[in-house]
Amino acid sequence: MALRLEQLHLRLGDFTLDADFEVPARARVAVIGPSGAGKSTLLAAIAGFLKPESGRILWEGRDITALPPGKRPLSILFQDNNLFPHLTARQNAALGIRPSLRLSDEEWARVDTALARVGLAGLGDRRPAALSGGQQGRVALARMLLRRRSLMLLDEPFAALGPALKADMLDLVAEIVEAEGMTALLVSHDPEDARRFAPLTVVVAEGRAAPPAPTEALLGNPPPALAAYLGNGA
Repeated sequence: MALRLEQLHLRLGDFTLDADFEVPARARVAVIGPSGAGKSTLLAAIAGFLKPESGRILWEGRDITALPPGKRPLSILFQDNNLFPHLTARQNAALGIRPSLRLSDEEWARVDTALARVGLAGLGDRRPAALSGGQQGRVALARMLLRRRSLMLLDEPFAALGPALKADMLDLVAEIVEAEGMTALLVSHDPEDARRFAPLTVVVAEGRAAPPAPTEALLGNPPPALAAYLGNGA
C-alpha cells in the first residue's frame, strides 16, 4: 500500500474528522462529499499543513506524520495554482526543481520538456496574466512534474474551468499519473469528475472519511449521506 491513514483523528475547533484506510500504490482516488465535510482538511493533514490530534500517516510503510510539508513525498495543486505573477511560465515551472531558479542548462531543458508535455511548448516566456486559466493550471502541473514526487494531491484545481476544459485537464493529469507511476487524490464536488478521473472514491461525510470504494459502484448505489448530497446528480 502506498498511503496509510492509521486511526487518524483531526480537529479544527469544534470540527472533527476520522480516517482509517489504505490507498493502493499508483491509484487514482477521488475525495467527494458535502461542502464543509472535511475533504480539504483531509488533504491538508496528508500534506502536513494540519497536525493530527492522534493517529499516523504512513507512506510506503514510513511514518511521515511529523515531517514538515516540504519534506513529504508529495506535491499539492490548489485551485489558484499558486503561480508568481512576476515570473514567466518557464520560471514558475522551474521552481519545482529549485526555488533559487539557478538551474543548469540540462535542468532548463527538463523545464522545457515538462512544459511541452503539458501542452505549453513555445509559451514559456509568458507571465500568468497572459495565460488562460487552463494554461495556468498546466504551468502548475508542469511544476509538479518537475518536483518528481510520488504522491499528487489535487484540491479542486480545475473547479473554475468550463466543463470541456476541465475534462481535458483531468484526462491530462490521469495520463501523467499513469505514466509516472504516481498515486493521486482529487478533491471534487462533482461526481462526474470522480467518474472521469478515479477508479476509486473516498466519501467524506458526517465526520468520517470512508475507505476507498469502486467509483461506479459507489455512485450507482450511494450510502445515505452521499445520496443526500448528490440528489439526482449521480
